[in-house]
Amino acid sequence: MNLKEMFARQRQLIELAKSESRGLTDAEQEEFDNLQRQIDELIDSRERGNPEDETGEAGEQRAALEERTRISSINSLCRQFGVDPEPYVSGGHTIDQVRKEVLEQLQRTGSPISARVTEDAEDKRRNAIADGILLRNNISITNPAPGSNEFRGASLRTIAASCLVQEGNTEGRNFYMMDPNELFEETLRRSYYNPTSAFPAIMDQVINKAYVEGHKTAAVTFDQFTTKGTLSDFKKADNYYVQGSFGEFLEVPENGELKHTVPVDEKLPQRQLKTYGRQFTMSRKAFINDDMGVVTTLPRNAARAARVTINNQVYKVLTGNPKIYDNKNLFSTEHKNLLAKGTSVTREAVQTMILALGGHLTKDNQAILIRPGSIIVPLGYKFAMYTLFNSQTVSASGDVNPLYQYREQIRVVEDPTLNAQVANGAIPWFMVGDTADSDFIQVDYLNGQEVPNIRRMEAPGQLGFIWDVYLDWGITVLDYRGIVKNPGVQLESPIALA
Repeated sequence: MNLKEMFARQRQLIELAKSESRGLTDAEQEEFDNLQRQIDELIDSRERGNPEDETGEAGEQRAALEERTRISSINSLCRQFGVDPEPYVSGGHTIDQVRKEVLEQLQRTGSPISARVTEDAEDKRRNAIADGILLRNNISITNPAPGSNEFRGASLRTIAASCLVQEGNTEGRNFYMMDPNELFEETLRRSYYNPTSAFPAIMDQVINKAYVEGHKTAAVTFDQFTTKGTLSDFKKADNYYVQGSFGEFLEVPENGELKHTVPVDEKLPQRQLKTYGRQFTMSRKAFINDDMGVVTTLPRNAARAARVTINNQVYKVLTGNPKIYDNKNLFSTEHKNLLAKGTSVTREAVQTMILALGGHLTKDNQAILIRPGSIIVPLGYKFAMYTLFNSQTVSASGDVNPLYQYREQIRVVEDPTLNAQVANGAIPWFMVGDTADSDFIQVDYLNGQEVPNIRRMEAPGQLGFIWDVYLDWGITVLDYRGIVKNPGVQLESPIALA
């Protein structure tokens, strides 16, 4: 029996007992332990470089590693959608096949397939431990799992020892009294041979909840003035835009024919996704030091970092003024979306930008109605904007403030990213059209997924548990007519800081 067959037999024993809601029988436990000893001996002999143990099995260790990676990836994906991974794991599905099947089912019915409706005792225990870790680290949880308070004070070492005891195969060892380094090595070894083992699975749960919370609370503003799109793959997607107007409706005489409208299509930019990501590790040192931040703070910051990266890239389009689909700079006199002279926040400047936003024509000289939707300003302008839009009069004599009517329509978006990206000189500010009237920047995601993917990796030779965090997105300028730029002036801090 080779490594792959031994792993498969161990899983078969566990799943049989689980399906019958019982623990392993004495005979099953003995067989499981014998298989584990054979696995350990075979791996140990290879690590010592014994050539006779490798004869005829050069690809076996690689196959075992691939199998562990497959199981881990499927478990991670299924957890995100509340799907039971067992049919896919035992059925030999690839991660791509599982992803495709889950997404197709979601598109058809709006709900995942094979959703687990019951939890066994082990699931409940893992949920309680995971939520206890999150509560200990002040991560917000809705409806914590029953018993989670009991694990608020549990250390990583205590949790690991408890998981090893629960899995059996103790061989008379007291994991609670074990040296921290030895306990870490044992936990890592178990997870390397069995990616579904309890301790790393609990860490996966904690990390998933922490990074979802981080994604929700990320301080970004790009989504207030951009549109969201979706792409199904990484190929370049041609984007066609109807430039001509539909034309006026024509009177149809009795028994007359309707005249056909032929809109003018112009090819606009190609949209394409790219993949961005990072890794983080629970190291041996973090485990021994009981550093819970590795599974709470780090993943939460990782999810925030994904959103902040998108935010920075969107603002880089505003401050960098790149060439777009017509090979002209986004903000230019040709595009009629650039004020000739920069100003601070004034009523006259805002009125000029409103007029510029609504001053575009189609190719057949039809007016394009673009209502102002947002004003994007650097840190330090929002106070002036509030006064500008919320004052009913503009003078002591009671002259009416024409911008007062826009106070509910125009959102003021203040973001220090503008200040950071323009370190010296004048800092620009912008007016963006209502997304119902026009397109400007679109952020596309793979199959509409905005929350980063996260998965645990089984990497030989790495002293620790490793997680990959990645997300697929693309940022595209769809139409220059949806924005107007005021080059701005150099800002001066109103307060002298010590």
